[in-house]
Amino acid sequence: MPPAHLRLPRLHKRRALQGSAAGLVVLGLLLWWLLPLGTPAPSGTLTFSTGVRTGVYQRYGELLQQALRRDLPDVTVRLRTSEGSQQNLQRVATGEADFTIATADAVAKYQRDSKPGSARLRGCARLYDDYVQLVVPKASDVRTAGDLRGKRVAVGQEGSGVRLVADRLLTAAKLDPDNDITPVSIGIDSMPGQLERGQIDAFFWSGGLPTNAVRELSERAEIRLVPLGDLLEELHRGGSPARYYRAAVMPADAYARAQDGATVATVAVPNLLVTTDRMDPALTEGFTRTVIDRRDRIGLEVHAAQLVDLRTAIYTDPLPLHEGAARYYSSVKP
Repeated sequence: MPPAHLRLPRLHKRRALQGSAAGLVVLGLLLWWLLPLGTPAPSGTLTFSTGVRTGVYQRYGELLQQALRRDLPDVTVRLRTSEGSQQNLQRVATGEADFTIATADAVAKYQRDSKPGSARLRGCARLYDDYVQLVVPKASDVRTAGDLRGKRVAVGQEGSGVRLVADRLLTAAKLDPDNDITPVSIGIDSMPGQLERGQIDAFFWSGGLPTNAVRELSERAEIRLVPLGDLLEELHRGGSPARYYRAAVMPADAYARAQDGATVATVAVPNLLVTTDRMDPALTEGFTRTVIDRRDRIGLEVHAAQLVDLRTAIYTDPLPLHEGAARYYSSVKP
């Protein structure tokens, strides 16, 4: 063994090396703490185009806005009311809005007509289905859609999905939507009041079940829902975009007072969460995650939201899936 005076420098050197290593570890931890590493959290401001103020799209948007405030705290979501699906698609496709909800048939028509920005549209999720509802006073002589001839009928605003399906149903019932009825272009915010006051004889609505405006009307006035299921075969003769309609049954308790314990056969069409290929993938992934994760909480007020199903949400036909939404579905794939 070497003399002590020869061993001391080695000991000091070892301690110096240990001290340097410890210093590097501390420096590394400080850098990890202070410097942004990895993918930054989504941030910024985006616009969500909804629908009329008393419709399901608007209430869904309000609840989703609250959920996104918790899940994506650095993202500010602004809501913008609209006439409905057709106007929503125009806004998103042309950059006036960033996200929206629209029915699949409205999307297919927007694509078929090669409207501005149609090729840029992307899907994030298939949401809940809209049920088409034809509402009349209980004492009305209207028993089928064909009985609307000569009546004053609210068919939705020009930019709405309601207008699309109402025109198609009337055509399937062998009625000219412009000449065989008196069409009234109003939304669900005005339809119930005008029916109560006798200003219209009937109204079409397409929305999740139950739609609050219809439910509230059924609780204060005597109304009835007219079956529409017999028109489905004729609807499908029109091909795309009518192929997105399916047979559906409104359960007896959807509007209990109006239905007298009976189900009502009708048609339904899926709603899609829509954006464009311009939208940041990380933000779209987070947005889609909130839509799926918060469905039950949102569904406490918008009951249709409870029907959002992870197994079917990925099917956004006729739109290709957005890259960010695809990342989300891959991350939760069993």
